[in-house]
Amino acid sequence: MTTEQKELVKATIPILREHGVVLTKHFYQRMFQHNPELQHVFNRGNQQNEKQQTALAMAVLAYAEHIDDPSVLFPVVDSIGHKHTSLDIRAEHYAIVGKHLIASIKEVLGDLATDDLLGAWAVAYQELADLMSGHEQNIYNQKVNEKGGWTGWRPFVVKDKVVESAEITSFYLYPADQGPIAGFKPGQYLSLRMFLPELNLLQPRQYSISCAPNGEYYRISVKRESGSQHPDGLISNRLHQVIQPGDLVDLSAPSGVFVLQDTPAKTKVFISGGIGQTPLLAMLESLVQGEQKPAIKWVHGCRDLEVHAFKQRLAEVEQANANVTQHIFYDTVETAAPNTYTGWVELAQIEKDIVSQEAEYYICGPRGFIEKHYQYLVDQKVDKAAIFFEEFGPASLTL
Repeated sequence: MTTEQKELVKATIPILREHGVVLTKHFYQRMFQHNPELQHVFNRGNQQNEKQQTALAMAVLAYAEHIDDPSVLFPVVDSIGHKHTSLDIRAEHYAIVGKHLIASIKEVLGDLATDDLLGAWAVAYQELADLMSGHEQNIYNQKVNEKGGWTGWRPFVVKDKVVESAEITSFYLYPADQGPIAGFKPGQYLSLRMFLPELNLLQPRQYSISCAPNGEYYRISVKRESGSQHPDGLISNRLHQVIQPGDLVDLSAPSGVFVLQDTPAKTKVFISGGIGQTPLLAMLESLVQGEQKPAIKWVHGCRDLEVHAFKQRLAEVEQANANVTQHIFYDTVETAAPNTYTGWVELAQIEKDIVSQEAEYYICGPRGFIEKHYQYLVDQKVDKAAIFFEEFGPASLTL
């Protein structure tokens, strides 16, 4: 890009800050109108709740703000790259997106969208597309070079379906071709694709792998969304109500950057709310199976005993491993028990056991849950580099 083109892109920053979501909403409407086949690729739930539009608006704004040195955005590029490869997004999709994005800038900005501005954004987008698609090709290469790895979609058999609580059921997934499966880093997720008759669409969803790597199967643990007609709820409820042992589902290879760090000596503090415990379960199981035995603090919050999934499993882990300590928060508690608290998760109540400059923190749950506990830890002078978090859905948190 020329200096003049970069300045033109930067000049749009105030507009993107104020009206970015208006632009991205128009973009998605336009793209799906002209390329309806992409509705099978994009999560319609994230379109309906506008998470996808918000995430794209933030990404475009961040790119404009760092147009002089896009390399600082690599952690975001890496995270998006993993999500894109899990959805089988390819280089040719970037050409379609670029065409509709530039057209949307012209249609939304009107007279403000001069030929020079549109030209600058076209060059900027192409450089971003080259950066993204190049990085994603590297991820695809890594997947196929790994034993049992693959790209695109691969059929898996539901061999077992286990009820974990009143809301959560686990699905044990084995490759239909009986070949080897790719290993994964604890904390990563799978994309699962199903046909939804209600929408007449194939729809993908991401589910964290909730078991340690084992070379034979993947386990996902899914929350039922009772009474939900939201597209996300339709997928989860179809898994609960329709899918039975012996049925097939399509999976992409494990992806994701929220993973257990290779720092065996550090204390691990896992903080989860509700279904947010699933990636942390994979981390916990990997640690207790390993040779190194760091101190592990398990902090979890949910409504009550009835919806508390994996309660018995965690009790067994704690009893068998002296290095594991649990702290459980319930909205309502019927009978008092050791290390059980009433109310939402409050780290201040257990500060003496979990706050340390020698610990790593892994947080997973709703957006507000992550923000609250991240800020608490920062206020306690915990190094931000030691705090890792996973937001389910399109990334919109900038902490």
